[in-house]
Amino acid sequence: MTHKIDKKIISYKVLNEDDKKAAETHAEQAPKAIDRESMNENVSRPEILFGSTYKIKTPQSEHALYITINDMILNMGTEHEERRPYEVFINSKNMEHFQWVLALTRVISAVFRKGGDATFLVEELKAVFDPKGGYFKKGGVFMPSLVAEIGCAIESHMKQIGMLKDKELDDHQKQFLAAKRREFESLHSDTSALDETGSFPAKALLCGKCQTKAVVLMDGCMTCLNCGESKCG
Repeated sequence: MTHKIDKKIISYKVLNEDDKKAAETHAEQAPKAIDRESMNENVSRPEILFGSTYKIKTPQSEHALYITINDMILNMGTEHEERRPYEVFINSKNMEHFQWVLALTRVISAVFRKGGDATFLVEELKAVFDPKGGYFKKGGVFMPSLVAEIGCAIESHMKQIGMLKDKELDDHQKQFLAAKRREFESLHSDTSALDETGSFPAKALLCGKCQTKAVVLMDGCMTCLNCGESKCG
């Protein structure tokens, strides 16, 4: 068989039988590439999915919402095993939002099944603001809308299955916040000055970074006792 050489020859070697056998042995011993399964729209739904249900109770409704996220386990039994969301359902006795909630679950489920990086959904949902105004969750965390809290539930689930990582404070920041908390508590020992959860001062302001009512005036500087955000740097 004739082969056309269209590149400059820089070296050559004549292979003998020993060289051919060594090359074949090396090819047999070389690890084979693993065909890793990834989420895509052609993956068929198995009979059983593993999921978690999250309860959302807002002051805007007497009925709670229950968000169920079902996951598919890819590459089961291998070192590349991973858990990825496949579908989401939202149920509630409150039928006021039924139409848009149903549409939202179908769109989110379609994005999950499409594959790729679906973590962008979290920030998109959390950025939705209700023109009628938001509300505060337990712990002083501000929710700009019900859609934003659905985004927070999905974020919690993604962190649980390893798709998202917690942005934890480093040791220096934790020590700084702990010192600030002790300093504030020594100046305000009256428990009536705390909110209903006892976590932060009742008169604390809302932090623009972590959306938690935990900003207090310390040493002439507005400082968040939850995330450490400070106007003084």
